[in-house]
Amino acid sequence: MGVSGSIAAYKSAVLTRLLVKAGAEVKIVMTDAAKDFVTPLSLSTLSKNPVLAGLTENDSWANHVMLGRWADIMLIAPLSCNTLSKMASGACDNLLMAVYLSATCPVVVAPAMDEDMWLHQTTKKNLETIRANGNYIIPVENGELASGLTGEGRMAEPESIIKWVEDFFFREKELAGKKILVTAGPTYEQIDPVRFIGNHSSGKMGVAIAEEMNKRGGEVTLVLGPSNIAVNGGITLIKVKSAADMLEVCENVFSSTDIAIMSAAVADYTPVQVADKKIKKAGSELAITLTQTKDILKTLGENKTENQVLVGFALETNDEEENALKKLRSKNADMIVLNSLQDAGAGFGLDTNKITIFDKSGQRFPFEVKSKKEVATDIVNTIIQQFYAKN
Repeated sequence: MGVSGSIAAYKSAVLTRLLVKAGAEVKIVMTDAAKDFVTPLSLSTLSKNPVLAGLTENDSWANHVMLGRWADIMLIAPLSCNTLSKMASGACDNLLMAVYLSATCPVVVAPAMDEDMWLHQTTKKNLETIRANGNYIIPVENGELASGLTGEGRMAEPESIIKWVEDFFFREKELAGKKILVTAGPTYEQIDPVRFIGNHSSGKMGVAIAEEMNKRGGEVTLVLGPSNIAVNGGITLIKVKSAADMLEVCENVFSSTDIAIMSAAVADYTPVQVADKKIKKAGSELAITLTQTKDILKTLGENKTENQVLVGFALETNDEEENALKKLRSKNADMIVLNSLQDAGAGFGLDTNKITIFDKSGQRFPFEVKSKKEVATDIVNTIIQQFYAKN
């Protein structure tokens, strides 16, 4: 376990205790800044192992290569903004970074920082970099921060981190060997170089599904429209912009896919012509001619084999179940996930959702309002139970 300089380092003592209680053997590496928040003596007592902080300890060399190869998992909690920057750039000026760069095991981080730092573009880029390098990121929580403000950036509670680690190691990999295609986010249909037609989709639901599929052992390809949502390592991420871009990728990938989940909010129409220069004001009205985009779900449904599972999404505002069932039949999907904007806690941009799943045999699976991560678990569980349950 790595502990870096953050006020959240006080939680590392509780986390160490819970890990040891769960049967883990814990060795801890601290940065010098972390010692200002929690003492090595406390952590060595709780871990029952010496705590290391320097590349040399008592005239002997701290073997970072050995430590990096010894662990089954490396957990950095808290991950400060400074240590995140070093991970992204490959800087190696302390023992923690030397162990990280030598690690042959999965690396998981639990960030902790104030909201403005968490939301800064540099932080987002650094998170994307370490994720692309195969590291896993435990989501921050929303709550009271050291600055006195309330917002995002609070390190996940030790109990939540323990659950994440347990799920990582012990959840049955029911989808091992399965290739999964997930679409997420909006599409942007260009009008001119600076304007586009889009929607309010954040991509949160689709990313949560992709991460849950990956956690269950699936080999996941995520096709993500314009979105700033961070994606965990282990997922093949393909970023696209327009409906045509997304269709092209899906058609290329689908033939080798076992399960396809189309959760993206794809534009139904796109401009017939795209101006090559910014359109200037000329009169009080502007007419833009639109043409239908090619329906991705329907296209995949027309090419689906008996061995493939195709899941669509239906976001409705009226006659919800009727419209969802109509979409299920007309697109040749195996399941449809219904969201209604009439339901409190459901819709674009929220961290919660409320769904009902229908399959083509007529079964109906309703769920209550939950976090989108929990909703993703419900969706994946339903797919596994209906199509891959062991007899």
